[in-house]
Amino acid sequence: MPRFVGRRLLWTVPTLFVITFLVFVAIRVGTDPVQSYLRINPRASQKKIQQYKDANGLNGNIVSQYFTWLHNFVTFNWGKSIKGSRPVWPELKAAMANTLVLGLLATAVGLIFGLAIGILSAMRPRSAFDHGATTAAFVGISIPPYVSAILLQLFFAITLTRWLGLSHPVLPTSGVYPPGHKGFDPVLRTKYLILPVTVVAIQVIATYSRYMRASLLDVLSSDYLRTARAKGISERRVLVRHAVRNAMLPIVTLAAIDFGALFGGLIITEAIFEYPGMGRFFLTAYGNGDFPMLMPWMVIVVLAVILFNLLADLSYAFLDPRIRL
Repeated sequence: MPRFVGRRLLWTVPTLFVITFLVFVAIRVGTDPVQSYLRINPRASQKKIQQYKDANGLNGNIVSQYFTWLHNFVTFNWGKSIKGSRPVWPELKAAMANTLVLGLLATAVGLIFGLAIGILSAMRPRSAFDHGATTAAFVGISIPPYVSAILLQLFFAITLTRWLGLSHPVLPTSGVYPPGHKGFDPVLRTKYLILPVTVVAIQVIATYSRYMRASLLDVLSSDYLRTARAKGISERRVLVRHAVRNAMLPIVTLAAIDFGALFGGLIITEAIFEYPGMGRFFLTAYGNGDFPMLMPWMVIVVLAVILFNLLADLSYAFLDPRIRL
């Protein structure tokens, strides 16, 4: 196992090198950092433009620019944003923390309910519960996040507020705190998270309940489970120790991909709820053509996907002893 992990980690280096170079070229082709700087600072002098190019390694051909950027990145010299001239790392760190809070909370809620619904549906196929859960899952998957987000905002901000005769929305529909708030308030923070977490959790519950049901139904019909029952092993032990454990293999694959992609931000949800996470960070940076902010974002997302896929492979060995061979 240590050799496998070490080999995979060694492969991470050339993989990151190739991907970051391709991303660098794509961003440089798709956005011109100098033109973006001039659009935001139209009165910038030639001296200021040259200072900006020097600070971001934009001199020479694209290959030399990449290696200049790579040197600055590994030495944590991430520069400043075009708009506002703010240091990149503090803003990126805050966005990543906000996305992880939203994403992990929504994923945890979605996994708990989704896997539980999937297991119950597989244990009672073609029952009323199974038909209801399957229908609800199809509805949940079919409704895009921007539709469910807007519907929830309308209901809690307008409809329910009118029914109750309140002067303010029942639940806030944007941001993480009210304007002017300072400090950390867990109750207020939770209140602002309820709607975006619900929007993301709906998709997670619908997806994972379907995957878990299909995977567990396949495992329950396996020969080795019939053999286990013939040996007198209790049904509960057959289900927990053998069926669910093996049915979790495809779930782990899907979860690893989802967790890695989580670092890229929940772009639609964050945009609608004006949530300052990685998705909104990307949209703002791309809209401004902000090269110094886009590249670190891309590297973090790529690295997260690679590492979480490695964790998925390690989880296989834990769930299925045969893979350890």
